[in-house]
Amino acid sequence: RGGMVSVAQSASWVREKIAAWDGRISIAAVNGPSSVVVSGDPEALDELLAECRTDKIRARKVDVDYASHSAHVEEIEAELAKLLAGITPQTGGTTLYSSLTGGLLDGTEMGAGYWYNNLRETVEFEQATRAALADNHSVFIEVSPHSVLAIGLQGTIDDADAEAATLGTLRRDEGGLDRFLTSLAEAHVHGAAVDWEAVYANTGARRVALPTYAFQGTRYWIADEIAPLLAAAATNEADATDSAFWDAVERADLQDLAETLRVDGDDAEQTLGTMVPLLSSWRKRLRDKSATDDWRYEVSWRVHSQPSAGRLAGAWLVPLPADLADDPYTADVLNALTAQGAEPVVLAVDETDTTDPELLADRIEAILAPEHLSPPTGVLSLLALDGTPHPDGPAVPRGYAASVTLLQALGRAGVRAPLWTATRGAVSVNIADPLVAPYQAAVWGLGRVAALEHPDRWGGLIDLPAAFDERTTALFAGALGDSGPEDQLAVRPAGTFVRRLRRLPLKAATGDSSWRTRGTVLITGGTGALGGQVARWLAGSGAEHLLLVSRRGTDAPGADALHAELTGLGARVTIAACDTGDRDALAALLDSVPADQPLTAVVHTAAVLDDSVIDSLSLHQIDRALHAKARAAVNLHELTADLDLKAFVLFSSFGGTVGTPGQGNYAPGNAVLDALALHRRGQGLPATSVAWGAWGGGGMADGDFGDTLNRHGLREMQPDLATGALQQALEQNESSLLIADIDWERFYTAFTAIRSSPLLEDIPEVRDIARAMAEAGSGAEPSELVQRLAGLTEQEQENALVELIRECVSAVLGFSGNEAVPVKKAFREMGFDSVTAVELRNRLSLRTGLKLPVTTAFDYPTSKTLAAFMREQLLQDGEAAATAALEELDRIEAAMASVGADNVGRTRVLLRMQALVASWQEEPRGDVPASAAAEIDSASDDEMFQLLGKKFGIS
Repeated sequence: RGGMVSVAQSASWVREKIAAWDGRISIAAVNGPSSVVVSGDPEALDELLAECRTDKIRARKVDVDYASHSAHVEEIEAELAKLLAGITPQTGGTTLYSSLTGGLLDGTEMGAGYWYNNLRETVEFEQATRAALADNHSVFIEVSPHSVLAIGLQGTIDDADAEAATLGTLRRDEGGLDRFLTSLAEAHVHGAAVDWEAVYANTGARRVALPTYAFQGTRYWIADEIAPLLAAAATNEADATDSAFWDAVERADLQDLAETLRVDGDDAEQTLGTMVPLLSSWRKRLRDKSATDDWRYEVSWRVHSQPSAGRLAGAWLVPLPADLADDPYTADVLNALTAQGAEPVVLAVDETDTTDPELLADRIEAILAPEHLSPPTGVLSLLALDGTPHPDGPAVPRGYAASVTLLQALGRAGVRAPLWTATRGAVSVNIADPLVAPYQAAVWGLGRVAALEHPDRWGGLIDLPAAFDERTTALFAGALGDSGPEDQLAVRPAGTFVRRLRRLPLKAATGDSSWRTRGTVLITGGTGALGGQVARWLAGSGAEHLLLVSRRGTDAPGADALHAELTGLGARVTIAACDTGDRDALAALLDSVPADQPLTAVVHTAAVLDDSVIDSLSLHQIDRALHAKARAAVNLHELTADLDLKAFVLFSSFGGTVGTPGQGNYAPGNAVLDALALHRRGQGLPATSVAWGAWGGGGMADGDFGDTLNRHGLREMQPDLATGALQQALEQNESSLLIADIDWERFYTAFTAIRSSPLLEDIPEVRDIARAMAEAGSGAEPSELVQRLAGLTEQEQENALVELIRECVSAVLGFSGNEAVPVKKAFREMGFDSVTAVELRNRLSLRTGLKLPVTTAFDYPTSKTLAAFMREQLLQDGEAAATAALEELDRIEAAMASVGADNVGRTRVLLRMQALVASWQEEPRGDVPASAAAEIDSASDDEMFQLLGKKFGIS
């Protein structure tokens, strides 16, 4: 044989295809319902690949030296026969389904020939699974240190429309007893028989009775309200004594302690002098740990509980890279859209379109011209799939640059259809789902910001499956067509997964889990505020050699003082100038690490903040940010992959994980770092990415930006507590987590002001806040504002809107009241930046119901000019008067419901209504000074009958 080809199609389809090659191609393995590997001679395989492309079937060559493998297998045949000679196989006590035969197997057949054929013949893993399902087996457990077959198993189960569970025993990085016991519990609840007596033998464990009512329980109010008060009253005296004792410990006041403990004063220093510092240190560590335990969060993925089964409809604009227009996977995506009822309108974007939003907007308008088709139902961007570096921005993939430009261009072209941005392999939904494209995660960071800056035309983010079949095609269409509020999804054979943020509890410590490092630790951004804080923590923890790297090296402000401080803590310190985004320069730096103190850890804190709203981002800004954050991280990953590192720590950000308006240039690079950590873990390499909240002590969260974060509910974290939380994350061997001190009431209110998001619904505080907000209602409806304005003169309308704007500006900037906001002073002069501009837009949109542009504060730079614009939008074409009239009709309708059918007044009401309608339908006459309504309202009975007779012929 000459090679192997993987085909994303069913075995029956493949068998039908290869029948034409007269045995020159054969099936090597059937991995699942839509994954088959074939082997054969090169010419026949090339012909098969060509036919697959013609039929739009995804297929690729497998990089295997099959000829060498085949020769080796031939050698093994004789060796197996020799080694197993004299051994007679027997039937065991466990039913065996063989992946060689695809069905039940008698153990007596498993001689040397069986094992040789296992290496030579087709792997019938799928058929064996189906045979077990047909025999009513319902629990499949992969006994392995890393479950790699779970996806294939689950895919076969789903394809067979069977009810069965797929479980494992251990997982990568979870090889301990806790994981195994958890897996046993999972098997138990799925119906497998577990010998618990054997599990807990010699441990002293015993069975306990279940509570009499082992279901949902609700406590009486007295337990919630009265019991804590009674307990507090009973312990007040003890608490006071306890507080006084620990206060004396922390002050190291030996005399107070001696009196409290009744130790003789002469012996106090000798008795307590050694113990008190130890107690004080222990108390501080305990208090700090308690303060940071609630800062820990993680991203999780769960199967969408209510995925849509609906089909797509209408035209879908599909921008895609010109270089991938003929790619088989692109064809798969387009076929999936068509199969589900959509009409794809392809827009091939080449390099010239990736940086010019005006040019791309013109192309969009041309392809969506009214004479061609109706406005699109949606936009699905495949641009992120192009990972080629942009020639004018080497740190920026062309696909990412094009994605930013597309967001800008759609706004300019006036396209209001929701934009969905697709990636492939940029997220991992579980341990069996490898993350293979970490750089594509940049658009996930961008999308989380776009959802807040452009909620009116943002659809969401979707990570596509590795291959499309009937099931994934339907799931894909359902996600695009009706995912409800879900806007961060991943389509996999096992289902559609949705992204959530949840608390990350501490795991129980096992043995000595304290984290220390030796050798050389490289810190990027090492002379900056964050890098310096990390260096102090490491030096105080016994690090031998700190290699602090920054663009300016020893010329950086404060570098000499930092060097002296760290040296004083006992560490050897080297400060080097290096652009870590330059691969060659970084390689030279790594070569300079002393052999006697090899590199053992990397901490990447370097970053560049060059933000603005997405609509005004330039390629230069994007390249500058990604070069310092993402490109440098990838260089560090690739150049240290073969080193024996103990830690590879990446400093990410809250904005990259959750999204912060105005951070469309900072969040994407941080999202790449989170993805890179998971990518490394999948390769068996150490990695910990920490998405930080507001880190105090001179970092990027200082100054105006820090004030903005605080207003949004991200409280500043003290550096010593933050580094303690970092050490905790390393000791817990975390892959990716969020560490932030969050005021959830403030943050959730701001985050969901315009666009609701289920991302946070698993946070307990968020559930409580959302419930309270739902019960309280959202306040005055925008229509009430319109109605109120309708009754004012033009000048009064503008004055009312100016006051509303000043109120919102005051809240955003943290002023004491409206009077602190000058009417004619520009917002920019008052301190507005891209983040606060978006916050102002969100507040005004919430209060008025208007869909204001994200650049509102810059397009209409003062309260007065903005009020004039808002008045025009709110009251255009008599909308206010119409809205007010409709409100009145609603009240009239409610009043009429109380008039019974036999009520004598019913006729009078009906006649008056008919008169009003007839009068309103007449052409307006300039010589009639009063309205018909007013005329009728003041008419006497005789005048009313005369009017009715004239109008309706009633005498």
